[in-house]
Order: sequence, then C-alpha cells, then structure tokens
Amino acid sequence: MGTVGTGADEAAGEQRQLINVAYRLLGSVTEAEDAVQDAYARWYALPRSRQEEILSPGAWLTTVTSRICLDLLGSARARRERYVGAWLPEPLPDRTEWGHTGGTGPAGPPDPADQIVLDESVSVAFLVVLESMTPAERVAFLLHDVFRYSFAEIADVLGRTPGACKQLAASARRRVSAAHPRATSAAAVTGQAEVVRHVKEAWESKDIAALVRLLDPAAVMTADGGGDVGAVLRPVEGGTRIAQYMVAIADKAPGLELLERSVNGMPGLVAQRAGVVVTVAAFDVSEGRVTRVWAVRNPEKLRPWAQGS
Repeated sequence: MGTVGTGADEAAGEQRQLINVAYRLLGSVTEAEDAVQDAYARWYALPRSRQEEILSPGAWLTTVTSRICLDLLGSARARRERYVGAWLPEPLPDRTEWGHTGGTGPAGPPDPADQIVLDESVSVAFLVVLESMTPAERVAFLLHDVFRYSFAEIADVLGRTPGACKQLAASARRRVSAAHPRATSAAAVTGQAEVVRHVKEAWESKDIAALVRLLDPAAVMTADGGGDVGAVLRPVEGGTRIAQYMVAIADKAPGLELLERSVNGMPGLVAQRAGVVVTVAAFDVSEGRVTRVWAVRNPEKLRPWAQGS
C-alpha cells in the first residue's frame, strides 16, 4: 500500500458505505452512527505501521463495523424484550421531499440519515423481515446478497467457515422468500402511492367504510411508541379494527396534518402537529390493499425527521 496518508484518506472516505451497512444490520440510525464511530476509533488507535500493513482500509473498517454490529445484535434481543410495546426500525425520510439536501451547514458534518441509500434493502417491510433472523444470518445475508461480499470475507467477520456462512445466507434468504416482501419496482411504488393517497383521504374524512375497503381483511397494524407516547402495545389485527382505530386517533388529535412522504424509499404518511412530526407510517400493499401498517411514534426514533418541515 502507499503512504499512510493515502490509507487515512481512504479510511475517511468509507463513512457513507459503513453507515449504509450498519443501518441495515441494526435498523437504527443512532446505533449505526455509534458503531461506525467505534470502528473509526479502532482504526485511528492502530499504530501507523499497522495501518500501513492494511491493504484495504475500507475492507478492514467494514469487517470491524460488522463485528461491532454483530455484538450489538446479540444484546439487542434482551433490550427489545424490555422495550415497552412493539419495536420497529427507525424510519428514514427522503430529504429531497423536505427541501433539505443533507448536512448541517457548509462546515457541519453530514447527517448520517442523509448518507443512507434508499433502496429496497431499507424498506420497512424488508427490515422487519431482517428482525426475524438470527444475528449471524442477518450479517451473512446482508453482506453477501446486498453488499456483494464474498463468503470468505464474511467468514472473517463471523468467525465461521465460508461454507457455514453460505448456509446462513441461504437460511436467511428462505426467510425473506417466506415473508413475500414484494419487489419495489417503479410500478409497485406508483401503485402503493395511489393506495396510500386514498388512505390519507379516507383518514382525513374519518370514513371508516372507505378505510375498510382499502385495508386487507387480514391486515395488521403495529405501532412503536417506546413507552414515551400513547401507542397500542399489541398489534391491531383485521381491516375493520384498524379502520376504527385510525378514526379514533383522528377524533382524539384535532389539528393533525397528514402528508404523503417517502418512508425508507416507499410511499408512506407523516403526521404533523404544529409543524412537528409526531408519527411516521409505512405500508405494505398487495393487490391494491394495505396488508401491513407500521406506525413509529417514539420521539427518539423520529430524530431524523426533526429537520423535516
């Protein structure tokens, strides 16, 4: 490798990639940012001679970041068992919809949420499926299928053989197939946007019958309030019950403004009160009807939306 300066420059330029890996592994912008900062701290703590020996600082940082995430995923299950109500991933805004292109000013560092590429691998439907995997399955699947790392490289992260990592990824792939997350083609996105628009209109007019028609009879709504704000602690099941719940919310929250906005790259709804984002709702749509609603109300998870309006 060249001079250590070149290696340091290359390492510094990896932050965007590392944030993208860590968010998909952890489902949390905050935790992803912490994991990446920890990886960089370990890089800069290396003696210069050791840095010079590392042929690819990017690969080294990805391996270390993935190991940090693996450890966090191992402890996450215990933390989520103590979490009040359902745990959902932190939703991501599309800054272009808010007249905001990222960063905190000319001299400020980029906001981690702005560095995450919004594609099908960050849709809420996909992230929820990832939550059903073991930490090792999640790491093997994401690094191989999404980020195209070889099983030999993944073996170094997981401390297992390449063959074992291949089996883990295959097992994870079966989970994804069983959950039937739909491909986010342009047609699918357009169709979902139309359905979400109708949901917004029916919700605003408190039209239960219209909502019932838009919701699959077996639809499920999951809300994440984190114990900080009012939210149902258990999923609401059935189109009719969800419609009734949505209208009840509208009755209790006068002055709520609904906006059609991208949530993790897919059409969703954002509820604001007095210009402050209070709820972000993501949807899964199949054959013109909503099958899943994920509503995040925990203020800690809405931090990336604070600059929104």
